[in-house]
Amino acid sequence: MNITAECSPRVLDALRQPLESGHVVVARAAGMMRMPARILLALAANPCPCGRHGTTGGGCECRPSTIRRYRARLSGPLMDRVDLRIAVEPVARAELIALGRGAETTAAVAERVQAARERAAARFAGTPWHTNSEVPGHELRTRWQIHPGALAQAERDLECGLLTARGLDRVLRVAWTAADLAGRDRPTREDVNWALELRTGVRRGALTAAGGGGDRHETATARPPHEQR
Repeated sequence: MNITAECSPRVLDALRQPLESGHVVVARAAGMMRMPARILLALAANPCPCGRHGTTGGGCECRPSTIRRYRARLSGPLMDRVDLRIAVEPVARAELIALGRGAETTAAVAERVQAARERAAARFAGTPWHTNSEVPGHELRTRWQIHPGALAQAERDLECGLLTARGLDRVLRVAWTAADLAGRDRPTREDVNWALELRTGVRRGALTAAGGGGDRHETATARPPHEQR
């Protein structure tokens, strides 16, 4: 939704239960009904009412208090249930002209995703789950081991308050997905750091190129994102 921050905060916070449990409970005087609601939710919002705050070229005319009120419509508990938070910059003219050149085909991406899902399904054979997103955090932490030391940065983020306990579980799920896409049997430190960057927006250095199965290396910086919606 391109107007997420324009929606009522009460409506947005009503999404917390289905995002967490995968079902919706409707209670009325006559009884209670529990309905399945396991969804893939995509939210989109501008960084401010005018949409130009923090972007290349700037030009934002919004007052700081207006920006804070605008962003506060997306509550912390709701955002804690969003696994991936990507800041998108406006497309430059050169990028727009070259759009699509050298990009992977849909068939190639679909093949890689299918292989990742088959890898996950094989790992969860004999369990009630089929995908990484379905596995409870405790089970994911204790039943399937990742590379030793891979969670070091995530544990530091947890200690300093940059990551919540719920966020740690979600980072671990994304790291397993990154490993599945790359064809690895378990997540490495790079997979976890890549998942952390997608959640917090803070650059983590060497990141997984989940799209191609290899690794790409970048210089680590610790900049907070101007926008994580």
